[in-house]
Amino acid sequence: MIKRGTPGFAIGGLSGGESKDEFWKMVNVSTNILPKNKPRYLMGVGYAVDLVVCCALGVDMYDCVFPTRTARFGSALIDTGSLNLRSKTFSNDLRPIDETCSCSTCKRHTRAYLYSINNKETVACHLITVHNIAYQMRLMKSIQRNILEDTFPEFIQQFMSKMFPSSNYPSWVVDSLLSVNVELL
Repeated sequence: MIKRGTPGFAIGGLSGGESKDEFWKMVNVSTNILPKNKPRYLMGVGYAVDLVVCCALGVDMYDCVFPTRTARFGSALIDTGSLNLRSKTFSNDLRPIDETCSCSTCKRHTRAYLYSINNKETVACHLITVHNIAYQMRLMKSIQRNILEDTFPEFIQQFMSKMFPSSNYPSWVVDSLLSVNVELL
């Protein structure tokens, strides 16, 4: 494929049941072989941690059903992971999903409202999907900005410390980032 002069490359067949350790190693092998001057697209990867790690490994683009599928189950993506808006703990919570988010869902609806309609109205899935897509867009824009500003390693450290506040990082995350000279704090 490299000799064909294609405009870019897709990496696929991953995120289908292999361990995370096997996953990152295959991504790393692929990005090390593929030309750096052409887009590298990773199919079916959408977890926030995976996106950050795979960007560090050299992937440029992604697609995944994760933000929409997880919304169907009442899960809203946030900087520390996710909120299960089907949980009764949100029944009186008048805050938006994410107070720093400017999506239409966060501007107009509270966690309590989303909790109240989650098991009754399909619009709940749509509203949470709007937020989840906005979350992922912000994440990718932050990654891009930090790459351009040459602060991506620091961004990764901050991102991971929010996702894993006790610094109990999964070994695959630590190992994958060490392979590109990023050490977690």
